[in-house]
Amino acid sequence: MFPQAKVVAKAKKAIELLYVGTCSIYEHQKVVKANKSTGFSDVEVLKDQACRLSFRTINSNSMKEEGASSLEQVTVLFLDPDINVKPGSKIVVTQDDVTTDYTMSGKPAMYDTHQEIVLDLFRGWS
Repeated sequence: MFPQAKVVAKAKKAIELLYVGTCSIYEHQKVVKANKSTGFSDVEVLKDQACRLSFRTINSNSMKEEGASSLEQVTVLFLDPDINVKPGSKIVVTQDDVTTDYTMSGKPAMYDTHQEIVLDLFRGWS
């Protein structure tokens, strides 16, 4: 193993120690039903994967009627970089005994040690 690969492997393990939540990923896939008709179903493609949610509050540039800027919360999922999350997937995250349904809001930021996915609340399949 190359020296840099050892450093990356150690850094990845250190980041994974911070994973205090789990997530399951669902895709809305076309399926053939028992009566031979075609429909859509939620298919679990990944179950109980270690992860971590991070929250930060940002000031929005848009002004409210009262003249004050609004605050928005950004939710970021930290996940193993080898996991492929397809756009539009539903991501069910449990952390600190709270379970919430999300979907990814953009392309993940990929790093050697992890990926970061900005999440939106899941509001239904598109």
